[in-house]
Amino acid sequence: MSIAPATPQSSTTPAPARLAWLDALRGIGALAVVAEHLLPWFLPALRPYWFNLGVYGILVFFLVSGYIIPTSLERHGDVRAFWVSRVFRLYPLYLAVAALVLAAAWWVPVREEVPRDGAAVAGHVTMLLDVVGVGGVADTMWTLSYEMVFYLIVTALFVTRQHERSGLFAVLFAAGSVIVGLLLAGALVDGGWLAYASGAVFVAGLACVISGRFRTQAACVLGLMAVALLILGGRVPWMGVAVLSVMFAGTAIQRWERGTGGLWPVAATAALVALAPVWAIESGWWWVEPDVWITTIVLAGVTFAGGMALRGRRLPRVLTWLGLISYSLYLVHHPLLKYFVEVSGDLRRSPLPLQLGLAVLAMTLILLASALAYRFIEKPMQAFGRRRRWRTSGSTG
Repeated sequence: MSIAPATPQSSTTPAPARLAWLDALRGIGALAVVAEHLLPWFLPALRPYWFNLGVYGILVFFLVSGYIIPTSLERHGDVRAFWVSRVFRLYPLYLAVAALVLAAAWWVPVREEVPRDGAAVAGHVTMLLDVVGVGGVADTMWTLSYEMVFYLIVTALFVTRQHERSGLFAVLFAAGSVIVGLLLAGALVDGGWLAYASGAVFVAGLACVISGRFRTQAACVLGLMAVALLILGGRVPWMGVAVLSVMFAGTAIQRWERGTGGLWPVAATAALVALAPVWAIESGWWWVEPDVWITTIVLAGVTFAGGMALRGRRLPRVLTWLGLISYSLYLVHHPLLKYFVEVSGDLRRSPLPLQLGLAVLAMTLILLASALAYRFIEKPMQAFGRRRRWRTSGSTG
């Protein structure tokens, strides 16, 4: 969910008005995901069930990523600089959170979904966790798998000059989510070997993409691997394919805004994604019941459209600030909630005033920790990545 801001902007000045709406959407998405995890533990009576807060927030994130990531790559025309920027944008905080969870494992054990072998290391190195059957040490890391799959596919499309067909790919992936849902009940391929093999291909392929040697061939191999893992290795295959269609729909919206594409692929994608879980073999959760699922999709779409309608206007600074720290907020909040509940105990049957007070305290600590993580991890590493990007720029793929 990116979840990670993709637009280059100064960390010491507010985002320009043309970008502030994207930060505001990230802030809204981050708050929704935090609420999805906080409410069941602190204020279960307030958790909505007519739509899913977490899926809503993630869809908003993915629409933002789809809108900005491909155009950022196209604007600079430099595959090497794009990946250098992405590595320094995503990995430092990701590794820091993983280190925190592992360091605190003596107190709050790492969840059982994480293999206790080298496959966990290989899966975390690539971030392809959810499509190679490896649980992330932090629960929210699973969405980064689809972010990475999207990057790999977009890179392959860019180097083969197919990147302007975003609407077509949005519809193809959306239709694919319906078909995959009808055919697959889960991952067709699994096992530790998948994490090892994909890790080796990922590292070797990305080295070629960044160095420029066999760039086109390596990008195509990585793109094809990403699609294969998405369909054959995903925990919930139809949903992974649907996520990619949503991201490409975000790109199609951006092209429509620029006058280089229509909106019909977005409408077709939304309709197909809404249908995807209806007949899917693996779809027994409350949040994919047709009324809940469709409501969640509609709310995410309306939120994104509202953000676009307000672009260029002054937006609440708190939302743009939340967008700035949204990646930290997304990765940090779940481990901190676990630690907080470990100290406070089960609050689900506590008096409402106590629940409210501790919820406010937990949220305050999460925001503080996220702001510090942004200030001392994200911000300096982004600056370092920008310097490295400028030094390596000049190759246009």
